[in-house]
Amino acid sequence: MQTAVRAFSAGLIALVIAVAVAPAPAPAPAHPSEDEIIRQLEEQYGRPRPSQDPDRGHNARGAEDPPPPSMGQAVWQYLVIGYFHILPKGLDHILFVCGLFLASIQFRPLLIQVTSFTVAHTCTLALAILGYVNVPGAIVEPLIALSIAGVAIENIAFNRMTPWRPAVVFGFGLLHGLGFAGVLADIGMPEGQFITGLVSFNVGVEIGQLTVLAGLWAMLHWFYKRPWYRASLQIPVSAVIAAIGLYWAIERVFF
Repeated sequence: MQTAVRAFSAGLIALVIAVAVAPAPAPAPAHPSEDEIIRQLEEQYGRPRPSQDPDRGHNARGAEDPPPPSMGQAVWQYLVIGYFHILPKGLDHILFVCGLFLASIQFRPLLIQVTSFTVAHTCTLALAILGYVNVPGAIVEPLIALSIAGVAIENIAFNRMTPWRPAVVFGFGLLHGLGFAGVLADIGMPEGQFITGLVSFNVGVEIGQLTVLAGLWAMLHWFYKRPWYRASLQIPVSAVIAAIGLYWAIERVFF
C-alpha cells in the first residue's frame, strides 16, 4: 500500500509541475466559457464600466448601447467569471488552497483556514473595486506567489496547524483579494448592479475553491490517518508547491 501511495504522490507531483510550467495555449482561447462572457460584456458595456464611460450610451460603432443586463443575467455572468477564475484558470489560487488543505484535512482546522482566507479576500476585493485600495499587479502577483510558497513551507516545518496559521492565511487572503480585484477591474461591473456583480463574482470564487477542496478530500482522505501520510504525501507535495511558488515569484519580478 505504501508503495502505491508513493507512486500516487509522485504522479500528483508530476501533474502539478507539468501544469505549472506548461506554456499558455495559443492562439485559441483555452476556456471559451469565460472568454465568451467577457467578450460579450466588452461589446455590450464597454471598458471602463458604462457608468464611468465618457461615451456612455453608444458603443464603438456609434450605435446606441443595449440596455444593461437584468439581475439574473448579471448574477450568472459574474458567477461564471468568478468560478472560472479559480477553475481552471487560477492555478496560483488552486495551489494556495492545496497548501491550506495539506496543513490539515480535518474539518475544524480546514474550516478555520478557509474562513480566514474568505473573509480576507472578500474585504480587499470590495475595497479595491470601490477604489479605496490600489496596489499595482507588479507588486501583488509576486506576493501571491510567495504566499503559496509560505503556506507550503509551513506545512513542511510543522506537522500540525500552528496557532498563528489563521492570521497568516488572513494576511495572504488580503493579497489574493487584490488579485481577484484585478480581474473585475479589467472586465468592469454591470451598470446599476455593482453589488450584484461583486457578490456574484465572489460566490463564484468560493464555489471554485470548494470544488478544489472537495476534489482533494476525495483523493486524499483515505490516507490521512496512515502513519506514512506526512512523509509520503504531505511533505513532498508541499515541497513541490513551495518550489513552484518561489519560481513564480522570481519569474513575476524579473521576467
